[in-house]
Amino acid sequence: MMRSLWTAKTGMDAMQFNIDVVSHNLANVNTNGYKRERAIFEDLMYQNLRQAGGATSQQTSLPSGLYVGTGTQIVATVRNHSVGNLQKTDGPLDLAINGDGFFQIALPNGTTAYTRDGAFQVNSQGTIVTSSGYELSPAIQVPQGTTSITFAKDGTVSAIVNNNAAAPIQVGNIQTATFINPPGLESIGGNLYLETSASGAPTVGTPGTNGLGAINQGYTETSNVNATEELINMIQAQRAFELNSKAVTTTDQMLAKLSQM
Repeated sequence: MMRSLWTAKTGMDAMQFNIDVVSHNLANVNTNGYKRERAIFEDLMYQNLRQAGGATSQQTSLPSGLYVGTGTQIVATVRNHSVGNLQKTDGPLDLAINGDGFFQIALPNGTTAYTRDGAFQVNSQGTIVTSSGYELSPAIQVPQGTTSITFAKDGTVSAIVNNNAAAPIQVGNIQTATFINPPGLESIGGNLYLETSASGAPTVGTPGTNGLGAINQGYTETSNVNATEELINMIQAQRAFELNSKAVTTTDQMLAKLSQM
């Protein structure tokens, strides 16, 4: 009888974690470039009470065994890296990748992070940075007196200085990176990911070539969270939690009956 209490408890724990994942998705429904997460479950070890194929006589054997499961657990959270909607902002430094790829970001500790959030700004030194102040890599310096800046679909960056439209200046090139296994990237917050052994090494190239998405200026990529779908997932997780809670209550009632016998 105690086995059912433990099994139901693992189900409640798993559903609570599932609610945590869904809540995080809903909290980031308006986060630029956010990729929704999904909880992956697996069943726990089984108690083998009777081995399938065991002999019942010299000529016969059991056609099936007797196994009792011990519950469930969360084994992983997997990100869905499908492209979100491209929202038009008309901001000259707002960029979106229409397809695969990540912007490369130089962190203060010397490592390279990756992001789909293309809402860039210019710092006091004229360098293009993220909203947190981290530099885009390779670094792009906006010349003083720039009146217009253009990002081509292949990542070429050119600027018009002092309204001299006849002589635009090329100030840099954006290169994007892809991974063989994007769900293996490590999320560190701030819309940033880090390379891991699971993601594989980045393949860096020119946007719009070799499967990399093209750069779209004046757009940002929205979250790929579907709020309606997440609300349905939340209801399902809540119902599953309630069912496991009901199993605990039922077991308690059965134990109470036994104690009265």
